[in-house]
Amino acid sequence: MQYHAFVIKYAEIGVKGKNRYIFEDALVKQLKRVLAKCDGNFNISKVAGRIYIEAEGFDFDETVSQLQTVFGVTGICPAVSIARDGENHLPDVDGVAKAVLDFIDGVYPNKNKTFKVKCRRVDKSYPVDSMEMAAGLGGRILDAFPEMKVDVHEPEILINVELREKLNIFSEIIPGPGGMPIGTAGKAMLLLSGGIDSPVAGYMVAKRGVEIEAVYFNAPPYTSEKAKQKVIDLAGVIAKYTGKVKLHVINFTDIQMYIYEKCPHDELTIIMRRYMMRIADILAQKSGSMGLITGESIGQVASQTMQSLMCTGEVVTDIPVYRPLIAFDKQDIVDISYKIDAYETSILPYEDCCTIFVAKHPVTKPRADIIRKHEENLVEKIDELMQTALDTDEVIEITR
Repeated sequence: MQYHAFVIKYAEIGVKGKNRYIFEDALVKQLKRVLAKCDGNFNISKVAGRIYIEAEGFDFDETVSQLQTVFGVTGICPAVSIARDGENHLPDVDGVAKAVLDFIDGVYPNKNKTFKVKCRRVDKSYPVDSMEMAAGLGGRILDAFPEMKVDVHEPEILINVELREKLNIFSEIIPGPGGMPIGTAGKAMLLLSGGIDSPVAGYMVAKRGVEIEAVYFNAPPYTSEKAKQKVIDLAGVIAKYTGKVKLHVINFTDIQMYIYEKCPHDELTIIMRRYMMRIADILAQKSGSMGLITGESIGQVASQTMQSLMCTGEVVTDIPVYRPLIAFDKQDIVDISYKIDAYETSILPYEDCCTIFVAKHPVTKPRADIIRKHEENLVEKIDELMQTALDTDEVIEITR
């Protein structure tokens, strides 16, 4: 079957009231962005609660694959779309029936299936109502294809017939990622490491319409260029859904070594994490980000106990810290990592700066007052080291 249109379904956008058009327009913008990378000609229109894509000369699999990366899309319906005639009339009942029979014949070579017809008459001037049209089309289908059987409860094929500004016929609904269109909920700064969790956290927040900027803390020579490239690749996974990610690569080695020299070793991870949060906070506020994103989950490691999270989070005072994975089991996170094609990259054996300086027996219940007291050991040089790290920030623009 040569489809030449797609009906795009959305869910949450439909309950946005008077602001709904803002979200629809943002969704159309993102659809145009991904289709610009596909071969073919596409025309996107937004009419009465539906978004249509008319397509010519396109590769079906490539186009669907791209559409499945657009947040806000819940369903992609390959469709046959028939325009009104020169007198602005939709096809008559016989014309609709012929189109439906041609559709079934083209899409389903094996007719030994159960079916149901669902009609929606949005154009109330059409002389036949939805129930009558559905019943009549069901009879025509049974006459044309005797091996097919009606099942109104659990049909194998649900044939949707919409009488709108055009006649639209579709049966398959290919799932989209859901969520909200990118650009409808501001920007946030993701602390991106080479592990499994942080790319998933970035994906989940992006799915709510948030533009993602990211920061990676590099520690040469203790980490390799392969470790850095791994993080760049993970940023690319997120960019597949967001269109682009600006990645800040911060050289953190001197700060880590200074902390290692001056602070108790069982507090290394917590104090290093606090300085990462401080630097990310500065970058976030410079970029106009309205929060930090981390991949932390309660109790997963020593630095993610409730006490540790409170201790690291206290250094960020003017913007919130978003932790979308906070109550997830590890397997829940791994499942999403697989889903977004990040897992195989995340498990590549290249160490990041956190794992190099992990203490043998890290503190699991740190007290913020004690941590602050030990950070006084750093006062001589830490501000200078932080400023140098910020001044040597390497910014990489990553596109899908």
